[in-house]
Amino acid sequence: EYDPAVTRNAAQAFDARTGNCLSLVIMTGAFAKEMGLPVRFQNVAVDETYSRSGDIQYAIGHVNLTLGVTPNGIAFRNHGVDPLIVDFLPPEDLKGVKMRVIDEATVVAMYMNNRAAEALARGQYPDAYAWAKEAIRQDPDFTSSYNTLGAVYQRAGRTADAERAYAYAIERDPRNTAAMSNRALVLDQLGRRDEARQLRQKLAVIEPEPPFAAFNRGLAAIRAGDYRTARDQLEKEAVRSADYHEVHFWLAVAYAGLGDAGEAQPHLTLARENSTTRQDRELYAAKLQRIKSGTH
Repeated sequence: EYDPAVTRNAAQAFDARTGNCLSLVIMTGAFAKEMGLPVRFQNVAVDETYSRSGDIQYAIGHVNLTLGVTPNGIAFRNHGVDPLIVDFLPPEDLKGVKMRVIDEATVVAMYMNNRAAEALARGQYPDAYAWAKEAIRQDPDFTSSYNTLGAVYQRAGRTADAERAYAYAIERDPRNTAAMSNRALVLDQLGRRDEARQLRQKLAVIEPEPPFAAFNRGLAAIRAGDYRTARDQLEKEAVRSADYHEVHFWLAVAYAGLGDAGEAQPHLTLARENSTTRQDRELYAAKLQRIKSGTH
């Protein structure tokens, strides 16, 4: 079962029978290695989605693997099976989608970078630092790790180190919008406001509508009691972050504020289905029951 709450290693994913797409790839790749079955790891070019925990935002990509195919594309059929894509997405959703072959080292770096981000969200800065540094060692070309390292430095109060990490990520990937946004913040903190302003101007060209901009406008509208504007802004965010549970929860709040319990109900259902913790699922289930019983 798909579970984005934590990135598990192969043994943990097998034991729990749940995991995110990276955990599924790691577990399946471990089995394939043991069996001597050729594996090709792939980065899938789907639209990037976003989630957040507190004030930390996450960009979520997608990976899968193909069994029975070597990295150079040669199929091995002497194993008695045709090449098989292993993915949470159904095959019809992958038709026409571009997939870029990645090295096993990149998969390992992705895993460690995820673990770093998860430790950062828990406030475990030494663990986050160790995971991020090891991710960089595993694959120096995986630029997301430099951004994560910068975030660790920033949270730990090492602002100058954070700025250097973000700058290096941008040097390696000039369109890394997460690193650009983060670097602009620390440049302000360092008193380098002209550089921050110039960087934000570049960022506005690349990404006119930042992640969660509409979401934040929607929350502001709810606080002001303007449920119609809140609904419009949150519907806009839902197009970009369709699987993020808080978007649907606050959409339900906006519809309830407009007196439309019929529209609030399906969004609460989506909030419950997409939530990543038992506490959130129980909260949304209780609110959904109240709406169904007419006591909201």
